[in-house]
Amino acid sequence: MRSRATVPPWAARVYGRWRKRRTAWFATGICVAVAVLICMPLLMIPGGSLMDGAEMNRILAPILGDGKDFAIWHLLPFYPTVSHFYRLLIESPAFYQLFWNTVGMTAVILLGQLVVGLPSAWAFAAFRFRGRDFLFGLYVVLMLLPFQVMLLPQYIVLQKLHLYNHPAAVILPAIFSTFPVFIMYRGFTQIDAEILEAARLDGAGEWQIFIRIGLPLGRMGIQAAMVLSFLEYWNLVEQPMAFLEEQATWPLSLYLPQIGIGQAGFAFALAVMVLIPALFVFALGQDVLEEGIAYIGVKT
Repeated sequence: MRSRATVPPWAARVYGRWRKRRTAWFATGICVAVAVLICMPLLMIPGGSLMDGAEMNRILAPILGDGKDFAIWHLLPFYPTVSHFYRLLIESPAFYQLFWNTVGMTAVILLGQLVVGLPSAWAFAAFRFRGRDFLFGLYVVLMLLPFQVMLLPQYIVLQKLHLYNHPAAVILPAIFSTFPVFIMYRGFTQIDAEILEAARLDGAGEWQIFIRIGLPLGRMGIQAAMVLSFLEYWNLVEQPMAFLEEQATWPLSLYLPQIGIGQAGFAFALAVMVLIPALFVFALGQDVLEEGIAYIGVKT
């Protein structure tokens, strides 16, 4: 009988490496295709902000007319112009008013979440008291509830407090949000209990332990919570739309829906200006956000 031919060891190694590389290339290709598909709307914004009115109307005519055809979009404009940015930054004083409204709301919310959320997260992580698990479970349930469920109760409470149509109607519920408490709590739980007990045995008070041990060792969770909160509240839409009526109190996120469809280029320019601060904060806090999420997820 003829013996079965054997594959040389070097050929088996080459084939194994080729299979691994082929699998890696295939997985990379799928990830890149999905990423491009997800990011395509974002990639369309800069080009749309530089298109003149005639080019924009020609592209959008198939869907804005009888709606029986598809728009053929191109990422780069044929005749670029900065007229939309000039109109937005020079001829639209409402943009600056709503921009500073957004900055003020976001800053107050983040500061309030630090003042309210930090002690709450530290209490859940560092102390054991009766009803702690039930109270923390209630926090988690509140975190999972969508805004639509809480809309009517919040509206009634704000009406009773005479805060409707006031920026506090958006700021106060956001300050007492449970999501940053949960993120900071997961960061504090990474601190070894032995360290806290050793500090107490050495005579350190609870305030000293919180300042000198809790804040430095839990900073990843704190920073991750602040970055996530900024990205959420900078683009807040539903709460201002429900609780604010006067345009003078609106954040910038409500200015975009007020632009007519015939001003698509102007809307793209505004979208670029809204995205710049969020992208800037994300770029600065990307490493902190990734490390913080990995850090708080060790014991999740």
